Amino acid sequence: MAEITDEYMLEIRKKTQPYTFVILHKTPKANESGADKIIWEHGRRNHQMRRDGVLRIALPVRDDSNVAGIMVFSKNIDETKKIMDEDPGVKAGIFVYEIHITRSFPGDAL
Repeated sequence: MAEITDEYMLEIRKKTQPYTFVILHKTPKANESGADKIIWEHGRRNHQMRRDGVLRIALPVRDDSNVAGIMVFSKNIDETKKIMDEDPGVKAGIFVYEIHITRSFPGDAL
């Protein structure tokens, strides 16, 4: 493995860019009749935001937890909150969310 110097770490930190990430949680309403149609529209909206470069990464969670997904946005926290407040699943009470501020290094990708 290549050595990572202190100088390299200090230099690369200057190049990070701000992002927000959302942890989306399911509520009991996610199991109600008709929720699947709203969740489908939530997914459609996510695809639109991905296409437009607003939603950088969408990670659906497929385990037995109440976490429905993790989303990384190229927006600040206020803009991300506005986006999430308009989400069909959030508006219907199927999802609730938490937002966190983060930074990423150049070249990071899935």
